[in-house]
Amino acid sequence: MDNPACPELQPGNPEIPGATLVTVNNQSGVNFSVAAPEAIAVWLCLFDQDNQEVRLPMVRSEQGIWHGFVAGLGEGQAYGFRVDGPWEPASGHRFNPDKLLLDPVAREVRGNVAWQSPVYDYSVDGEGNWSRDSNNNADFVPRCIVRSRAFDWQGVSLPEIPVSEQIIYETHLKGFTRLHPDIPDALQGSYQGMCHSSVISYLKRLGINTVELLPVMAFASEPRLVQMGLSNYWGYNPLVFAAPEPSYAVNDPVTELKTMVRELHRAGIRVIMDVVFNHTCEGGNDGPSLCLRGLAAKEYYLLESPGNNGAMSYANYSGCGNTLNFDSPLMQQLTLHCLRLWCEEYHIDGFRFDLAPVLGRHREQFEREHPLFKAIEQDPLLSQRQMIAEPWDIGPDGYRLTGFPQHWQEWNDRYRDGVRSFWRGDNRQIVDLAWRMTGSVDLFGLQRPEGSINYICSHDGFTLSDLVSYTERRNLDNGEQNRDGDQHNLSWNCGAEGETEDAVVLGRRLQARKNLLATLLLSPGTPMLMAGDEWGNGQQGNNNAYCQDNPISWLDWNWLKQDSKRNHHNALHAYVVELMALRKQCQPFLSSVRKGAGGQPQLAVQWYGRNGNQLSAEMLPAESGHAFQVCYSHSGNNGQCLRILINNESQPVSFSFAEQGPQALWWRILSTADSDPFYREVLLFKGWYPVPARSVVVIREQSAR
Repeated sequence: MDNPACPELQPGNPEIPGATLVTVNNQSGVNFSVAAPEAIAVWLCLFDQDNQEVRLPMVRSEQGIWHGFVAGLGEGQAYGFRVDGPWEPASGHRFNPDKLLLDPVAREVRGNVAWQSPVYDYSVDGEGNWSRDSNNNADFVPRCIVRSRAFDWQGVSLPEIPVSEQIIYETHLKGFTRLHPDIPDALQGSYQGMCHSSVISYLKRLGINTVELLPVMAFASEPRLVQMGLSNYWGYNPLVFAAPEPSYAVNDPVTELKTMVRELHRAGIRVIMDVVFNHTCEGGNDGPSLCLRGLAAKEYYLLESPGNNGAMSYANYSGCGNTLNFDSPLMQQLTLHCLRLWCEEYHIDGFRFDLAPVLGRHREQFEREHPLFKAIEQDPLLSQRQMIAEPWDIGPDGYRLTGFPQHWQEWNDRYRDGVRSFWRGDNRQIVDLAWRMTGSVDLFGLQRPEGSINYICSHDGFTLSDLVSYTERRNLDNGEQNRDGDQHNLSWNCGAEGETEDAVVLGRRLQARKNLLATLLLSPGTPMLMAGDEWGNGQQGNNNAYCQDNPISWLDWNWLKQDSKRNHHNALHAYVVELMALRKQCQPFLSSVRKGAGGQPQLAVQWYGRNGNQLSAEMLPAESGHAFQVCYSHSGNNGQCLRILINNESQPVSFSFAEQGPQALWWRILSTADSDPFYREVLLFKGWYPVPARSVVVIREQSAR
């Protein structure tokens, strides 16, 4: 919409963050507000279709919220802010009215950051001294866009799926759809592509009921990557916190993201957003001034003592140059507002918080009872949404697994590492795998076995195929001489490094993936599958593909065109489809908690050695070898249990069962080494079963009484 010829700003409502369509005294228009407590002046900057700028001085509230109402404006209006105040880098003040700033809660951003000198608020002389830069950056930064909340949800509501039944599918929206042959070219890599009928049919057939999307909040690529011809493909570099990433849209990111969520919900699939509230794309003290730095750097960022250039340095608990300051009520309010917006306006089902300990830091130390966590727990909307923590950052005492509030779930890297280590063949790993296959109750306690998000692979690291194909990472394409990415991968190559045509090696790799996936999907807790692992998608050994917006990271769907049942991709996919169905059938065993002595909850699980001897928790550390069994009892049906026989030795192992009554009956329902893994076989003998080398067998046991 064009600006009025002579727009007039009236006092607005400072309690409505951002830009909001409202009616005041029978006049429709837009209410603007932005926090800048220590600024001396703030201007609302309006842009017309010819990119001509009009600046209107805003009104300050007692709380330092600058606000205003402009009648006649409507949806589509482009805007930004300019802020003036002290230029005192040594004390953290970086006010510069020559820099157009983004609204941190803008509902849409249009355009990209051009990494030229005007986007920086400082200039450096020949001796390294800083001064306030006077170049106008307006031609080098995006515009914020006024948007309406209106959208036709067509009566579609949020799917109601118990946590105990959730199967999470982590995926990159663009990477999942960019090469999909059944999605029209114009929709590949987009929000519309992600809700295309072929994608929904695929997810439903696979058995997925929860999709976890890598960041879809607006983000920017670092200048270093742009200079190398790369980009921040993963999106963990936020520009603002409430606008969808525009590059994933065909035309309208707001409407298209809402449409995607609606159609996934219509199909009974929940949507979790991976969100980044630990740092921004403004980097360290030598980074650009795009949003928070120019508004209230001392409120929004954790600042430390001045550096060599005289500017206040930034705490770097994120590894990305800065750390958001959750001691600040302003930062807490910003986060809560944005989370509510995603829930109210986009119907998001939950959030996975990147580097989540940052959110709970008080005076640099993590606190489980942090005010932000308490506010989320008490919020009538957010308290009903799923909250998942990545429970580590690189700050002091940054590893906080099981340290989050009771109703949160957490990515369990102890599960990942324990399962990988056991199946790699490392010694004395029975104890760790045994605990991981209890829902990690040794870590999370008996009160919340679903608190553990179990996973073997995620976006950050090897794919499942690469995990069993590469001993060493291959990240040269990232431009950092193969120094980036985790060195602690617990991977193995099954006899040949990387790509091979050796049928024996390929067979070993297929078997290894079947075992890993069976372990994942038959463990109590909430399983998370990385997209593409169900058929064997690879990344050429790159375990840190954050900057690879190309076929290295895009899922390769060519296997869909290959009809041969001997093709490993087809075989693995068919296996996972049935394995997902088996998990649902066995769910009562995997989520069963019963009352033990004194009425305390007790997970219905027991461990046994290969000879049928019951193992106590105290005995587990002494168990050597690579074969043992786990038995899950069904709390609602006496005499029923599910036996998982695990053999990672090079020879078959005969397992003996614990003593049972004379009427016990057994059915074999899975053997990962069998050409027909899910063939159901009634066992006519009692109490023992030969398990092939490096395989998993699942037996259902029931008393005939």
